[in-house]
This record gives sequence, structure tokens and C-alpha cells, in this order.
Amino acid sequence: MTTQQLRSIRGVHDGLPHDVAAWQRVEQAARRVFARYAVGEVRLPILEPTELFVRSIGEETDIVTKEMYRFVDTGGDDLCLRPEGTAGAVRAYLQAGLTRAGAQRWFYVGPMFRRERPQKGRLRQFQQIGVELFGAAGPIEDIELLAMANDLLAELAIADVTLEINSLGCPECRPAFRDKLIAFLRQREAQLCDTCRVRIERNPMRVLDCKIESCKAALLDAPEMVSHLCGGCDDHFTALRSGLDALAIPYRVDARIVRGLDYYNRTAFEFVTESLGSQGTVLAGGRYDSLIESLGGPATPAVGFALGMERLAMMLGETAAARPDVALVAMGGSVQGEALRTAARLRAAGLCVVHCGEGSPKALFKRAERENPRFTAVLGEDELAKGVVSLRAEGGEKRELTVEAAIAAIRA
Repeated sequence: MTTQQLRSIRGVHDGLPHDVAAWQRVEQAARRVFARYAVGEVRLPILEPTELFVRSIGEETDIVTKEMYRFVDTGGDDLCLRPEGTAGAVRAYLQAGLTRAGAQRWFYVGPMFRRERPQKGRLRQFQQIGVELFGAAGPIEDIELLAMANDLLAELAIADVTLEINSLGCPECRPAFRDKLIAFLRQREAQLCDTCRVRIERNPMRVLDCKIESCKAALLDAPEMVSHLCGGCDDHFTALRSGLDALAIPYRVDARIVRGLDYYNRTAFEFVTESLGSQGTVLAGGRYDSLIESLGGPATPAVGFALGMERLAMMLGETAAARPDVALVAMGGSVQGEALRTAARLRAAGLCVVHCGEGSPKALFKRAERENPRFTAVLGEDELAKGVVSLRAEGGEKRELTVEAAIAAIRA
């Protein structure tokens, strides 16, 4: 098999050390921030029953009909690779019998899978961090969730983002708005793209989110949900904005933020950037008070968000992979035993060590240079006789030190 034949699947990328270093940077920041808000980690399976997503997302959605990696296994079970994390988290919450255990605050990290058209920052296997708060009833929980998301982006020093918020209403106020929106869209149907024409009856609110310029122009004066809220939804949205103002978190109301699924209600939000082009959302979420009940549980309010790590990593700039503390050069076969013991002692002291192996002095030093270590330690017959190693810091002078003294110098 040739190298040309060893291609990866289109839209599925390997995570090489510099990629993983960036993901770890995001993950570590997330764990630090989430711990401050008492959010604990859960580990969810990659394989889920297909029925879970048919029931939660809907059989007619693009995710289920076009994008899911779905198969029947040898036992006849209809399974899929998870396309998103919320439904699996709800299944775990219900399966563990936690509906009477009080509020649950969870986060998860891992790959998701969608067979969509690959584009900038979007892959068919992508790494995601998600947060789900179960039993979170009011605007305070929404505010806290947004504050946590804002803290995470600040922890990563990502400044080029804007928080956009909207209210999607609820089952009380949305039907009347839906009728009004459908009437408006029918009047503009000739100006809309083919996809939006289909959505007029199936999912009219999705039309408001179309990115095609001709549709955007036709929808400039479309009715907005935020202007048709019932009293309860209006109070919730007002409290949300007041809380963000109290925390000095800047935001803007974007009435075009929608969700394609009926179980989403009230708060919807996105952190967006212009640095990633038209696909500028780096973190998004909202309230989904009907989902748990639709999957067989009791009526339970919930809110959450998700972020794609690849897209966020694109905004971090270059993140170097882990750099060795020491490259150990053993000059000659007679010192190899002591060199192995020296490497073991350095590692036992908590240092990252690369043993450069065997070869000519020129080859060994070239290998050491390629590793880009903070220090190079040389052990030859002279050093062996003296009971020392020759230690040189990057750009520094060579010093002959005992292993204990070398450890202290490297730590310093």
C-alpha cells in the first residue's frame, strides 16, 4: 500500500501533538472554570441507540436524515455515533434515576460525529465540550451559565467574541407568533431560497437564521419573537439582561438567533466572532425545558451550551506541544547502563526526559537539538569517572554537576 492510499476519511482529522496541546489547553481551562461553579464531569458513551436522537432531535431533521453515522450491529440493535451530547446526557440523567436528586450540573468532553459538508472549523468527527444543568428553573441559572461561559473565554484570553442573546418564547406565546411569521413568509416566498420555502410550513423560525443574502434582505422587517413574548417569558428575558448588566458582561439582543427544535424555549445565546468567517459561532446554547419530559422523564427545566474545540483552538494561535526538560546524550556504549539509570532518576524527580539513544556524537547532538529541550545533559566516560553529567541550558554555559545538583538546577 502506498502513502497516497493511506488517506484518512474526508472531514476526519488526526489529532497530532500540536493539535492535542491546543485541545488540552482548552480542556484544562474548562476544568478550572467549571470547578468554580460546582460543575462535575461525566463520561458518556460514543455509541447511543438511534431512537434516542430520533425522539429528541426529530426524524425529519437534517441531523437524523442526512448527518448521523447510523448502523445495525450484528445483534440487530440500531445504533449511531453520537451527533451531539445533550440527548445522551439526558438519557444518563434519567437512566441513573436522578430526577429526585436535586439540581445536577454536568460537563463532558469528547468526540461527536456528523456527516456534514466539511468547512472551516467544522469536521465530521469533532471534539466538543458540553455543559448541561438539570433542574435549573429560572433566569439566575441562565445568568450563571453565561457568566461561566464568559469566564472560560476570558481564561483562554479570547477577546474577539460578542455575546448575542434572544428569547424563543414558550408553548404559550410561540404558536401565535408562528402563525404571524408564516403569514409574513408566504408574502415573501418568491424572494426566498428553496430551503427556506420548504421550511415555511415545517419550521418557519429556521428561516430567520438563513445566511443567504437574498433571504436576509427579504427578512429585514420580519416579525420577531422577542416582541411577542408572554408575560412570563418577558419577565425571564428582562431578568436575564439585568443579571448580565449587573455582572458587566456585554451583550446584544439578536432576534434572529433561533433553534430548529421545538423543545428549546426562552433563553438562546451564542458567542460569535468575525475571525472565523461566516461560520462565526464559537459557543452556543440555550434553555430546553421540554426535552427531559419528551424522553419519558418528569417535566424538568434545563439549560446548557456546547463549544467545538477545533474552532476555539483556531482562535488561540500557535500552541506548542510539550517540551522536554532534558535531552540526555550518552557518549559511547560503555556509559549506556549509567545513562539509563540517570534518565530514570531524572524522571523520578518529575522531569520530562528524552534519551537520545545510540549513534555518533554528531547524530546524537543533532537528535537532541531536534527535541528542543530546555537542557541537554551529556554523559561520557569522563563524566562517568567523575560521577557527574555535563548540563547545558538552552543558550547557557556547560556545567558539570551531580545528578542531584542537576535536578535542582533544572527545577530552578
